Amino acid sequence: MTNVLDILEERGFIDNTTHNEELKSYLDTPGRTCYIGFDPTGSSLHVGNLVPIMSLAQMQRNGHRPIAVVGGGTGLIGDPSGKTEMRKLLTEETLNGNAAAIKGQLSRFLDFSEEKALMVNNADWLTELKYIPLLRDIGRHFSINRMIKAESYRVRLESDEGLSFIEFNYMILQAYDFLKLFTDYDCAVQMGGSDQWGNIVAGVELIRRMRGKTAFGITFPLIMTSSGIKMGKTHKGAVWLDPEQTSPYDYYQYWINTDDRDVARFLALYTFLPMDEIRAVEKLEGADLNSAKIVLAFEATRIAHGAQEAENAYRAAARMFGERQVPESILRTSTVPRKGAGTQADSVPTSSIPMNRLGEGIPLFKLLTETGLTDSSSASRRLISQGGSYINGRRIDASDYMVTAADMEEDAILIRAGKKRYHRLVAEK
Repeated sequence: MTNVLDILEERGFIDNTTHNEELKSYLDTPGRTCYIGFDPTGSSLHVGNLVPIMSLAQMQRNGHRPIAVVGGGTGLIGDPSGKTEMRKLLTEETLNGNAAAIKGQLSRFLDFSEEKALMVNNADWLTELKYIPLLRDIGRHFSINRMIKAESYRVRLESDEGLSFIEFNYMILQAYDFLKLFTDYDCAVQMGGSDQWGNIVAGVELIRRMRGKTAFGITFPLIMTSSGIKMGKTHKGAVWLDPEQTSPYDYYQYWINTDDRDVARFLALYTFLPMDEIRAVEKLEGADLNSAKIVLAFEATRIAHGAQEAENAYRAAARMFGERQVPESILRTSTVPRKGAGTQADSVPTSSIPMNRLGEGIPLFKLLTETGLTDSSSASRRLISQGGSYINGRRIDASDYMVTAADMEEDAILIRAGKKRYHRLVAEK
């Protein structure tokens, strides 16, 4: 079996590791346990969390046991990493509700049956700690001089707000998490984003000092699109894993709109398709590259929301924007439909619209009338106010909404009035 560290490296997951050769040797033995912590300050994870999630899934697929640690305890403190100001402290009730929602989302990526993967909440042990024993038994192993050199602390110390004492404890608590998981579950590998390097190393060092054993750390790079945007951010906001916050169709469309330069890289990170097929994508262009984007969108949606929702999104996109058949030769092991969606896409009324008009912006109520979806401007305004107007499946209820090029998906805008009346506007360049 190929070493999982080689797989993660090849697919672009690795930013840094501790004890690299020892770690690789350690992972040669099946059944090793690894963990990643997830911040429960919101009720949903988002696309920006997918690299850690997919790394756990890769670990499991290669014979190891992942642990997802929901930070119900550390969430009561707040992680200063990557923040220039103190996070808002949430109640225990809110954090517990968020943790339960996140567990459901992670279940799409990991198999938790028969303890093949575990979910634990660090509130179960952190909230039971007593302060004096914590200082005496754990705190004595930490050097203030070393802690303040960690990037997460240094940035905050240089900010106007500074670093609060409550946040200063975060590294100690995360290190204690690692020690606890090492002791109770024989978990010797912690993984996380590059901003977690200092916290992870602190845990590795605590295990060495208190148990005399070697533990390991792996960090992932911050993923940016080729256009310089942080992964998972759009003009509409974050792309969530919760289908109530980002519908499976909108999730699918997010991946369809991937920059040409990112398609192969994202296939490696966000799908399980073989790397020999993905490397071939680097040579594609034009219609074939667009077919690869369809596969990326389908596979990413299938993993996050299930095969049925992925197929529904594929068929909805074909109905709205026209069907594009994916050749058998492109990413051949994907389960994307290849023989047609049977959507009668040509039945959707279509007209062209000059790009310069979109550059200026067009009131939605005018477009509804121009396309024949309503009889008058007043009927358009009434439809919008009643919540019956949609652009690319997104409800628009602002009567003064301006339709611009930002609303385009695959060089088209689909306007819907009510449940069944559509009109597709295709960009005329």
